[in-house]
Amino acid sequence: MAFINHTSLLSPTPKLLFSLTSPNPSPLIKPFLTHKRSLSLHTKYGATTPSVVEEEEEGNNVLLSSTREEERRESRILVDYDWTEEWYPLYLTKDVPDDAPLGLTVYHKQLVLYRDGSGELRCYEDRCPHRLAKLSEGQLIDGRLECLYHGWQFEGEGQCVKIPQLPANAKIPKAACLKPYEIRDSQGVIWVWMSQKTPPNLNKIPWFENFARPGFTDISTIHELPYDHSILLENLMDPAHVPISHDRTDWTAKREDAQPLSFEVTERTDRGFAGWWGRARDNSSPNFLRFEAPCVLQNNREIVDEKTGVTNYFTGLFLCRPSGQGKSMLIVRFGNTRGSPLIKLFPKWYFHQNACKVFEQDMGFLSSQNEILMKEKVPTKELYLNLKSSDTWVVEYRKWMDKVGHGMPYHFGHGTIWLPQEPAVVEHAPAGLVAGISASSPAKGGIGTMHAPNFSNRYFRHVIHCKGCRTVVKAFEAWKKGLSAVAVALTALAILVSGRQWKTILLVSAALCSGGAYACSTAIAMNTTNFIRTHRRL
Repeated sequence: MAFINHTSLLSPTPKLLFSLTSPNPSPLIKPFLTHKRSLSLHTKYGATTPSVVEEEEEGNNVLLSSTREEERRESRILVDYDWTEEWYPLYLTKDVPDDAPLGLTVYHKQLVLYRDGSGELRCYEDRCPHRLAKLSEGQLIDGRLECLYHGWQFEGEGQCVKIPQLPANAKIPKAACLKPYEIRDSQGVIWVWMSQKTPPNLNKIPWFENFARPGFTDISTIHELPYDHSILLENLMDPAHVPISHDRTDWTAKREDAQPLSFEVTERTDRGFAGWWGRARDNSSPNFLRFEAPCVLQNNREIVDEKTGVTNYFTGLFLCRPSGQGKSMLIVRFGNTRGSPLIKLFPKWYFHQNACKVFEQDMGFLSSQNEILMKEKVPTKELYLNLKSSDTWVVEYRKWMDKVGHGMPYHFGHGTIWLPQEPAVVEHAPAGLVAGISASSPAKGGIGTMHAPNFSNRYFRHVIHCKGCRTVVKAFEAWKKGLSAVAVALTALAILVSGRQWKTILLVSAALCSGGAYACSTAIAMNTTNFIRTHRRL
């Protein structure tokens, strides 16, 4: 996620719209000497640990470091923060199913989202008040949400309107009703207010100016990922990794373009930070990054057309929802006011699967990073070697978490850490004869043998959450079966007929149908199969 190259809009891949284009490779950085770090007890409210980088350490001039006094002062800065009094991005509006409830989480809170009979979106806690069964495993009947355990039905603001086991003259208890969560649809995204005690603050709903500009178009995708949302955000605000990790994923990312970057922080508030950045050798910072609580990151650039004088706006927007320990859900939206006509030559599912590829390229080391943070139980300053020329935003983000982390269920800060106090929720895969058609994560899911939820699998990370890609996969499956059947029939006819001309026509037709079936199979694989680096393939 670095410099926005407007030519890359032909292929709007996450992070690669902000890639580097310099032909000069990055300078070699000498290995740093290690030293013993004294560790103190890290609490929810701060830690007093020595600076990671000592004065005499070799390479000190290239590292982001603070004096002991600065770190002591920063560790004492706390601001009022309550994670429930925030709006979190739940889902893309266009992808919410019309005929099934959707199970989602924010941190450890499990929610169910669905459209009622009038098309209005409703959101409750994802458990039936009867015996705590997941309502997202239920179904919609006449616009009402039904728990499939005993058939209790709910509607509107959570009223229980039907209990089949209740005697005819009995009234439904008030305790059988659900408590709703406030939700809003804003600029194509469903947002949820997580507090059921404090009235929703509508002023906190993010508004993205560029998305409201005339002629602004975007490609939006949604992904579920197997690592903490703070690691995801850290990755998305790190432009330095793009040329290396995503080398040649499209023509804007090349490993020989890895180079020092320059950063200028222009704003720090209790709700985030913002600033400019660019390539250090250019002596300019044309890209503007902004992080805003609780989990919104955007990278913007303006380019003036030299011929017309018209300003074109480009935005990469990342909405990162914490969806449980070691899990996150990301909504990616890339847009601009200057679209390329070539982009219309490619179907949207092509860009979606390419976006999946990008996250798969990072997945291995981000998951391992998550594991190490949990195991080491120390703040990031004790583990990271942050460079001035690549990691400024990472340090800013972790220091922001130091200020507000006491108001979160858990956090990994620069100088503080607060580990999860509740055990992680384990999602069990469906089993038995109905596994192949089981509705699990979310309520509409498996095809064939791909029925067990697995966030390292492209199908369950993206396809089941994307209406467009689900439709495409189903269509290709149908075409594949149809073309295969026709190919077999034509081959059989070719065997039976005696005329050489007819044999040739039938066999050529069978070959074309087989080629079509193979093309469909390839398209299905592109949408459902993970990317594997060449040196990792068998």
